[in-house]
Amino acid sequence: MFPLGLAVISMLYATVGQAGGTAFLGLMVFAALPPTEMRPTALALNVAVATYSTWVLNRNRVVDWTMLRPLLFSSTPMALGGGLIVLRDYIYRPMTGSLLLLAGAVMALRRDRATDHDRQMPLWGTASVGAIVGLVSGLTGVGGGVFLAPTLIALNWASPKQATALSSPFILVNSAVGLAGVLLAGQVPSLHFGSYTIAALGGSITGTAIGLKWLGQTATRVILAGVLFAAGIQMVLV
Repeated sequence: MFPLGLAVISMLYATVGQAGGTAFLGLMVFAALPPTEMRPTALALNVAVATYSTWVLNRNRVVDWTMLRPLLFSSTPMALGGGLIVLRDYIYRPMTGSLLLLAGAVMALRRDRATDHDRQMPLWGTASVGAIVGLVSGLTGVGGGVFLAPTLIALNWASPKQATALSSPFILVNSAVGLAGVLLAGQVPSLHFGSYTIAALGGSITGTAIGLKWLGQTATRVILAGVLFAAGIQMVLV
């Protein structure tokens, strides 16, 4: 059942331009995976899923690499540093649970705007956003896209379409760097990572292909927000 859950979550996230790291962690909570396996497994799944979506977006020439470079410049060293830090279980669980709750709130409250962005991204702002999201990615195992996209949209630094296109390569790079740090710190993915990857990648391919044809963005976000809230509450309280 766990691989099926990964496939469904990955498919739903792909319809809103995300990899699914936060929900992957949420499912791992319900599956009772050891905390030492949760972070590396989630990051490795992010890499697999985001690699495909980045390839598709780049092939269609919708990624603004000029906007992405400064974000990656500040986020990657922080993701590596975060990956090298191994938090004790009594710190990791409530912190990650709180992050899942925050991600659920962001997903539930996010409202896309149809207009293009009307402000240029300032260098200081780009560096700050990238550094914070990169650190969170390495520390917890999320890709960061669920926070990056709404932040850029809220600050009018990117249109919804641009923010969605930036999310996948941002998640890919930061998850890969964070995973390198995690592996160096001695944590390794689950032994069943191969089957998990096949399930998540299959879901991502399906979600990318169908887009929003059968499920509207509002319904998708409500479902995902519910999963994140439930997992976050369980991780904080247990």
